[in-house]
Amino acid sequence: MSFVIVGAGPGLGQAIARRFAQEGLPVGLVARNAERLATLAEGLERSGAAVGTAVADASDPASLRQALEQLAESLGPVEVLVYNAARMSRGLPSELTPAELQQHLAVDVVGALAAAQAVVPGMAAAGRGTLLFTGGGYAERPWAGMTGLGVGKAALRNLARCMAQEYGDKGIHVATVTIHGMVRAGTAFAPADIAEVYAALHREQAGQWRTEVDFQG
Repeated sequence: MSFVIVGAGPGLGQAIARRFAQEGLPVGLVARNAERLATLAEGLERSGAAVGTAVADASDPASLRQALEQLAESLGPVEVLVYNAARMSRGLPSELTPAELQQHLAVDVVGALAAAQAVVPGMAAAGRGTLLFTGGGYAERPWAGMTGLGVGKAALRNLARCMAQEYGDKGIHVATVTIHGMVRAGTAFAPADIAEVYAALHREQAGQWRTEVDFQG
């Protein structure tokens, strides 16, 4: 069994991958930037983790599915999937174009759906699995200056809750980690501290599953 993170990068993505490597799981990293992936993989491998990488665009479902299938073949069936991809851009509603909003939804929501659908059959067959999604405070407390991100995270939160209703009976734990602040080392929103929440959610036993954790720092 393996762990895979979509939206692997420095900061939170790296911290989550490192934390699950400590659980003894092979680690799969998915992102658009091959050079960045190689750097992250090297750091994890130095700590003794088994690591695989796959380049994919989270807004392209076919690309994402292919990457996840590739990692499952090389590292083993996916037991834990973390969807950490998001489109970060500022803009008021009057400034946000329909095309930009579509791109937010493609990355924040459609990609999450495609990633989950790629791994859920294997989890259901095994009778266990964990799907974790990185949410954001703008989903609950909208700010006009980040309209696109807020709409995307709100839709992701809704999607994750619907998945929890459908997949719970299959032994699959679905949850969102809603982060109410800017992730930055040395602050109350340090990546390593947030990564512990993801690990704790994965360790929860059926019957005690939480569907959302609000990380307030």
